Amino acid sequence: MKRLTCLFICFFLSEVSGFEIPINGLSEFVDYEDLVELAPGKFQLVAENQRYQRSLPGESGEIMEEADQVTLYSYKVQSTITSRMATTMIQSKVVNNSPQPQNVVFDVQIPKGAFISNFSMTVDGTTFRSSIKEKTVGRALYAQARAKGKTAGLVRSRALDMENFRTEVNVLPGAKVQFELHYEEVKWRKLGSYEHRIYLQPGRLAKHLEVDVWVIEPQGIRFLHVPDTFEGHFDGVPVVSKGQQKAHVSFKPTVAQQRICPSCRETAVDGELVVLYDVKREEKAGELEVFNGYFVHFFAPDNLDPIPKNILFVIDVSGSMWGVKMKQTVEAMKTILDDLRAEDHFSVIDFNQNVRTWRNDLISATKTQVADAKRYIEKIQPSGGTNINEALLRAIFILNEANNLGLLDPNSVSLIILVSDGDPTVGELKLSKIQKNVKENIQDNISLFSLGMGFDVDYDFLKRLSNENRGIAQRIYGNQDTSSQLKKFYNQVSTPLLQNVQFNYPHTSVTDVTQNNFHNYFGGSEIVVAGKFDPAKLDQIESIITATSANTQLVLETLAQMDDLQDFLSKDKHADPDFTRKLWAYLTINQLLAERSLAPTAAAKRRITRSILQMSLDHHIVTPLTSLVIENEAGDERMLADAPPQDPSCCSGALYYGSKVAPDSIPSWVHPSPTPVISMLAQGAQVLESTPPPHVMRVENDPHFIIYLPKSQKNICFNIDSEPGKILNLVSDPESGIVINGQLVGAKKPNNGKLSTYFGKLGFYFQSEDVKIEISTETITLSGGSSTFALSWSDTAQVMNQRVQISVKKEKVVTITLDKEMSFSVLLHRVWKKHPINVDFLGIYIPPTNKFSPHAHGLIGQFMQEPKIHIFNERPGKDPEKPEASMEVKGQKLIVTRGLQKDYRRDLVFGTDVTCWFVHNSGKGFIDGHYKDYFVPQLYSFLKRP
Repeated sequence: MKRLTCLFICFFLSEVSGFEIPINGLSEFVDYEDLVELAPGKFQLVAENQRYQRSLPGESGEIMEEADQVTLYSYKVQSTITSRMATTMIQSKVVNNSPQPQNVVFDVQIPKGAFISNFSMTVDGTTFRSSIKEKTVGRALYAQARAKGKTAGLVRSRALDMENFRTEVNVLPGAKVQFELHYEEVKWRKLGSYEHRIYLQPGRLAKHLEVDVWVIEPQGIRFLHVPDTFEGHFDGVPVVSKGQQKAHVSFKPTVAQQRICPSCRETAVDGELVVLYDVKREEKAGELEVFNGYFVHFFAPDNLDPIPKNILFVIDVSGSMWGVKMKQTVEAMKTILDDLRAEDHFSVIDFNQNVRTWRNDLISATKTQVADAKRYIEKIQPSGGTNINEALLRAIFILNEANNLGLLDPNSVSLIILVSDGDPTVGELKLSKIQKNVKENIQDNISLFSLGMGFDVDYDFLKRLSNENRGIAQRIYGNQDTSSQLKKFYNQVSTPLLQNVQFNYPHTSVTDVTQNNFHNYFGGSEIVVAGKFDPAKLDQIESIITATSANTQLVLETLAQMDDLQDFLSKDKHADPDFTRKLWAYLTINQLLAERSLAPTAAAKRRITRSILQMSLDHHIVTPLTSLVIENEAGDERMLADAPPQDPSCCSGALYYGSKVAPDSIPSWVHPSPTPVISMLAQGAQVLESTPPPHVMRVENDPHFIIYLPKSQKNICFNIDSEPGKILNLVSDPESGIVINGQLVGAKKPNNGKLSTYFGKLGFYFQSEDVKIEISTETITLSGGSSTFALSWSDTAQVMNQRVQISVKKEKVVTITLDKEMSFSVLLHRVWKKHPINVDFLGIYIPPTNKFSPHAHGLIGQFMQEPKIHIFNERPGKDPEKPEASMEVKGQKLIVTRGLQKDYRRDLVFGTDVTCWFVHNSGKGFIDGHYKDYFVPQLYSFLKRP
């Protein structure tokens, strides 16, 4: 009887996956004589990649296995980059030491766009290997495996940046399991360098942990850097050695070094290893490499003459930019403005919930105008919400108008540089609609670049926004020098753009030439061309390139000898001798996939489909047309992994199928035909579907308060244990005339001797508008003067009354907006009506804002004026998973516990975990006074402070 009792594989991929690649003895790493050891390398670890988990019998969730149950004996990663073609192998060996069968999960994250080339595993002597099949054939084999009672699974994902390969194996006591995954990716030059990321997440301490990265570049390595964003935990562990044309990064921490603390069982290896490098380049036609019947041409010249620029700087000045981020942004902008040339034109837009412009037109970058713009920027004071949609549309409008009026130099380039640290909180909130608005209004000669500030920025959104509009995005972390990064980003994106590039290879035996123009952007200006040739007829390849930059015609010639590269690669055991073929196949398949999505006729689409399928099978690549079939030698145990269909919104040039743009998502000045809004009108069709801001103050469940402190960037939480029927004041601001109160309801009966309470009703009172809003688990009622309007949770509508807008999304959320400056969200939690204990309840979410007066108070309102906190002396708690610390706040020293609470805005059923420091005893010491001081007699009563 086989010891394999259960086997489950899940594979997440996007458009293209998989080259087969030999590893060529990568396990035997040796030093080269010309390598010089540098200072111990620095590197970045930010969570994601591999984990090992098990499901306990009878439990639906998965928890991490104890160290003495499943042992991670070996965790090895070997990665080689040969002329920008990267191959990576991840191998792990696991032993089940438990007397019971255990489920072991191999869950690997790889960069989106990487290709899985091979997977194998050995389970107690039984080996499984992979092969590529046409998709219908693969699924037929998969169906046969299921028919025979074998366990296999197919799960699809459309993750933005990551692909997942997941295998789950149930093994008997004493069984050994080895997993080995190979994937490949092409490195593209962005912002002046190539970036290689390896995601490391073993999930537990490994007896043997080794990571080796080899970089082999025949053109020569100009620099190589392994940055550190892990606060020095592994200081001195990584070793970087660099020669003229090759480099080696080694990361081999001992078990003691892996521990997150000396007495901890958890591993600190939880994130990504990053290698940045660039190659040496000259003022010529780039690098032409010829090998094994294929050639690859990298064209990225430097030192080209500058092009006149038309630049609009769009700067987020919302409250979350307060402090160091804003100060460094201002300093960097002043330096950038000094770098503008007299022939450049520019303006500055700053935005929070409102949008302001320094000048409504593009202004010549004279010394006088630059000085005036710097004075304007220096006076910016961050406050309020974030209206990204209107700010970008204003920038596009200014550039479009200047272009339409013929005010722009025909040889100039136009670009928008967006600097923001958060999601939209005001105006249009749905990210897909903002993307669509920008795409529909921006002209083809404008590029949009984005800088995401901080760790919590929605970088995926900014990247999509830029990629769709001929630009790029970059994240700037808050713990780094923002000013220098901003200046570096500007210097890169303002480099010349290559135009009208033509490659000519004057040989009749050169065929199947594929050119990738997607990466011909500011800050990259790299074009890659690959093709085939007959080695029997040629011993060299010649190229003639013509291109335009800054209205200057370039004619460049290059001659590449086959023998030179072959001699270099033959001396390096780690070099991939097949990199030219793989690069050509990668470019060609991607080009065919793009052509297929835009095919004008069904016949043309079928022809392209046949070409993609044949190339996928020939080159062992998982595409939307193929599957990876994994089976044992006998063929009676099969699993399936295939790529999900292409995401139409993922790629530049692809069609996007989305919901209709809400009428209020495009400002009136873009399309000057405003639709009047009738007071107290319920609009049933288009509802504002908000993408929630990353940080809010919230109350959920029993009731759990989570207070986000923007300056400290900490979540502090506490519970209130009170009685059903009591009304708690959340916000009371007599000066601005705003009250928010919540009435408690109790569970149907006590659970474990405790009766849980929840918010069953919330009241909002806007005194200056004479508007009262009552939200219960059944109805939403708006009262204004003598008018009353009621809605049910089964409705989907908008109600407007003067400055107040209510948006109801059926059975999910109510959003209340005041003057487009302050917003509040109320979530509905439904439970099974026959549940013996639980009842329906409400959760409330309030983004931090400076629109309340300094006299605002209440359980939440008092924190609109953020208190200073100091958390220190973190130490193990009574629960090993919940460490303790000391917190100084409001002149008191408290003991707090770190744990998890739930944010239900994105996932109403399961919620998203939020880490916070918990204050015990109903928030005593953190809130002013005692929680009973916040009782009020009526749903719309202001708080009377003692």
